[in-house]
Amino acid sequence: MKVIDLINGSKSTAFSFEILPPLKGNSIQKVYNVIDKLKEFNPKYINITSHHSEYIYKTLPDGSFQKVNIRKRPGSVAIASAIQNKYGIPAVPHIICKGFTKDETEYALIDLNFLGVYDLLLLRGDVKTLEAGQNTDLYHEHATGLQQQVNNFNKGIAIDGSTFEANETPFSYGMACYPEKHEEAPNMESDIFYLKEKVKNGADYLVTQMFFDNEKYYSFVDRCRAEGITVPIIPGIKPVVFKTQLTVLPKIFRSDIPEPFAAELRKCKNDDEVKAVGVEWCIQQCKDLIAHGVPSLHFYTMMATDSVYKVAKEVY
Repeated sequence: MKVIDLINGSKSTAFSFEILPPLKGNSIQKVYNVIDKLKEFNPKYINITSHHSEYIYKTLPDGSFQKVNIRKRPGSVAIASAIQNKYGIPAVPHIICKGFTKDETEYALIDLNFLGVYDLLLLRGDVKTLEAGQNTDLYHEHATGLQQQVNNFNKGIAIDGSTFEANETPFSYGMACYPEKHEEAPNMESDIFYLKEKVKNGADYLVTQMFFDNEKYYSFVDRCRAEGITVPIIPGIKPVVFKTQLTVLPKIFRSDIPEPFAAELRKCKNDDEVKAVGVEWCIQQCKDLIAHGVPSLHFYTMMATDSVYKVAKEVY
């Protein structure tokens, strides 16, 4: 069953969460530990983040440097298949533009189809632009290009233009949205224009960047509905667990932290106190969202599994 059907078919606010693949060399048991802790809340699906290759500079004997491409985490394809087979919970791998060629994306789609994983989350990735020297003929620069590739694959059209027998079960997918505007968008009107294009071209649902001010989410949803965007807009939720996140999260994710919340965090003397404050704020945030009838809550668990558990225990 598609993720969109699971969301729409839920009699109450659905629960889902996102996990990070383990570092290279670590066991998948770390992933299973997160799922085992949270599965009691009946997750409708589990997202698996995808990380592009990274570069390090290796010092050579002559003192010069060599740029070396490394991949620090296993791919989301294998982990998605492992999760789906072990738990029977739909797995949703992230498919991203950054660091993956169009050919590599096609290979991933072939593998996912073979493994019976048909739900995706299509994202641009975590950088502003392609690295210098990257050929846009080889890489998608925006998620809309990635979306078109998946749509063509569903029709049986390969990246080189050749045709093949289309999947018996086509891929379905969600895409990202930003209640506080994408950092590169000149204004919210422009951001919503491209969001409409994503939906018009096949996005079944939208998942928001994390936010801490529900009013900004409600305002964003109202604007989307006024523009004719009718698909579910799933709130992305993350409990704050470290005091450093008071400045780090707004910087990295452009997510505003409301002053009442920020003031309480500033009073904390250590991270244990921060976690308690973060959980309490998140509980109230989720209860308010549920009272407003959101179709689902999607939790970002990175470094916050215990806090997500405490929140879910209170609201589900």
